[in-house]
Amino acid sequence: MAKAVKLILKAVIFVVCFILVVIGQKQIGIPGFFTMLVGLAGMLGLMFLYNKQYN
Repeated sequence: MAKAVKLILKAVIFVVCFILVVIGQKQIGIPGFFTMLVGLAGMLGLMFLYNKQYN
């Protein structure tokens, strides 16, 4: 895959995860918590992939 395609894909995933965190924060209760948890897991996955190249 080209570098540009990977970069765009990672940016889209980040935006989706960020939106999940914001939407989850607005919801009250367990569904909001799990929505934020999925968004956080996505962001942590992206950070893992970024830091993997320096290991």
